Amino acid sequence: MASPNAAARRAGGPPVPFGVARLALYAALLVLALTFLMPVYVMVVNSLKPLDEIRSGNLLALPISWTIDPWLMAWSTAQIGVQPTGLKPYFINSFLLVIPSVVLSTLIGALNGYILTQYRFRGDHLLFAAMLFSVFIPYQIVLIPMAKTLGLLGLAGTVKGLVFVNVVYGIGFTTLFFRNYYAAFPGELVRSARMDGAGFFGILWRILLPNSSPIIVVTVIWQFTNIWNEFLFGASFSDYSSYPLTVALNNLVNSSTGVKEYNVHFAGAFIAALPTLIVYLLSGKYFVRGLMAGSVKG
Repeated sequence: MASPNAAARRAGGPPVPFGVARLALYAALLVLALTFLMPVYVMVVNSLKPLDEIRSGNLLALPISWTIDPWLMAWSTAQIGVQPTGLKPYFINSFLLVIPSVVLSTLIGALNGYILTQYRFRGDHLLFAAMLFSVFIPYQIVLIPMAKTLGLLGLAGTVKGLVFVNVVYGIGFTTLFFRNYYAAFPGELVRSARMDGAGFFGILWRILLPNSSPIIVVTVIWQFTNIWNEFLFGASFSDYSSYPLTVALNNLVNSSTGVKEYNVHFAGAFIAALPTLIVYLLSGKYFVRGLMAGSVKG
């Protein structure tokens, strides 16, 4: 929709005055933006201070002596549990966990959405309802069954086991996204591809997936953010060698050895949040477009 000023310019009239209502709207938006950005400001500013300045009490003040030592310590030498490893190895663990989990859950969700929308079979609606129900199951309920399953598969305490858990838990969400997107996909294209001899996977790889960019972006952002920030599965199903970053950050903050180095904690928290911030900054607008393109249709 064109703005009132643009419409007035096209009509040759004077621009609409900057009214009180719009001024109040901008003021409210500014207050909300500052409210959401304040924690980020506190984290960044205090991660660049020496510990003595933080102890002086003013968390909102800019550093007097700027330093990046807390960032270096959080990355490579901070005490994580009983080892001074920093967050680096656990940062790598999180990427080893997140990338295959996102790829696998997205592909399985696309396959499920394809089958549930392009093929009719007995119980298809019941199957989709069951998969949709899994979206509402709390993490705590699946802990014991999943622990038994990982034990039987020999994946307990490994990154592969965490990949398995997050893929299984994410399939409900990804299936919902792709099923709703493909429900609005033109059926004529699929029927034409079948008449031209395209098989089951040929339609998926050559017709549906190349036209699924909006919903793929939505699914990848959703899964990446959820799995990167996930804590309960990581704390329950991993050991010291396979901790994801969230568990390592918790161990860093709750370490009982030495002095509480709050500047290192702030730096560690920002390091943990950095990948998700980058993902949203780079692809946030595509996330909104993808939602509008089909993930909320049903």
